[in-house]
Amino acid sequence: MWRSFFLAIGVYCCLLGAEALAIEKAVLKPQMSGGQVVQPARDLTPPDWAPWSLLAGGAVVVIYSFTLPKKVSD
Repeated sequence: MWRSFFLAIGVYCCLLGAEALAIEKAVLKPQMSGGQVVQPARDLTPPDWAPWSLLAGGAVVVIYSFTLPKKVSD
């Protein structure tokens, strides 16, 4: 179970890093309630270090997940 958990976390970090590398900014749409704006639109800009750090960290976690032993049946 731990092996698949760490593999999923590593792949997710790699995908998030690749996405942050591909986009310049992400715009979240405003939250509406009954025709009125509850929360205005927000711009999210990933910092310069985020894509490469997420890709590298995700790769390390994926490699780590392959070194974990498989579940042993009793």
